[in-house]
Amino acid sequence: MAAATPLLKDELDIVIPTIRNLDFLEMWRPFFQPYHLIIVQDGDPSKTIKVPEGFDYELYNRNDINRILGPKASCISFKDSACRCFGYMVSKKKYIYTIDDDCFVAKDPSGKEINALEQHIKNLLCPSTPHFFNTLYDPYREGADFVRGYPFSMREGAPTAVSHGLWLNIPDYDAPTQLVKPHERNTRYVDTVMTIPKGTLFPMCGMNLAFDRELIGPAMYFGLMGDGQPIGRYDDMWAGWCTKVICDHLSLGIKTGLPYIWHSKASNPFVNLKKEYNGIFWQEEIIPFFQAATLPKECKTVQQCYLELSKQVKDKLSKIDPYFTKLGDAMVTWIEAWDELNPTGENLAKLSISNGPAKAAK
Repeated sequence: MAAATPLLKDELDIVIPTIRNLDFLEMWRPFFQPYHLIIVQDGDPSKTIKVPEGFDYELYNRNDINRILGPKASCISFKDSACRCFGYMVSKKKYIYTIDDDCFVAKDPSGKEINALEQHIKNLLCPSTPHFFNTLYDPYREGADFVRGYPFSMREGAPTAVSHGLWLNIPDYDAPTQLVKPHERNTRYVDTVMTIPKGTLFPMCGMNLAFDRELIGPAMYFGLMGDGQPIGRYDDMWAGWCTKVICDHLSLGIKTGLPYIWHSKASNPFVNLKKEYNGIFWQEEIIPFFQAATLPKECKTVQQCYLELSKQVKDKLSKIDPYFTKLGDAMVTWIEAWDELNPTGENLAKLSISNGPAKAAK
């Protein structure tokens, strides 16, 4: 009997930011090999990154980013895993899964290896319930349903834009928590997926994350972080706050929970503190800003919503630090670059005919 075709084989790209050889892909081979990889190499572009044989991939370094985006390359972070969002921009697929290179295959309580990608796809392909919380968590899952009192008019749910996965072993903590709990490990496997309710923000982690690029891709900008910036390690959270506000406005859903990956390596808390220092102060004003943010009904596309948010960031957050003026400008540049690489309508048809299918980089 022939093996089943992997879910969304031709509709999903896996985006990996890295500064090192990708030996970790060997353990993911049974799950990732059928899919196309987009590798975004950070740091020194003259360094050669080795990718195990048998994977179909494109690899982009800083020189490629500068060549493809020209002056707009300034919106892509350098020396920070936020560079991964360049991969979202150049992808031509409907779905994206992004994973860090220190994330390994986890096992469920029975000892079976978890196919994280398959679970993310299941999350993305069934609706979310952002407007009314189901106390049995995901009502679309086998063995569950809507509980008594759940409005029948809301049971169709909303399209799922984001699937936010979790991690066993090393928790995703900030530096102060790392310092006071250096030996803490997450050993708790909770067999649950839930929708984050409308109006509720969450700290999005980018190391085990999938999303519908067509529904929400332009909002998945990981900001200006790392080299030359006064902040790091807030890239995924910035994208998460912007994305959640836009998903709430456009009636899209975000799921969190399964799948788990095994986070193998704790980063240095002192290095992290240096990167996060400003963010720890700033988030006390940034989060109320996003909690209060509203978008006008004229904003009907993700791009329109994101450009409106960029104005509000400059208007309301620049008083905290001039960095937010720069970030607001970069948000606009990001959308301009996205639209250049992802034209719509007639231009898109012409482009697909002239370019043909994507080829793996040599």
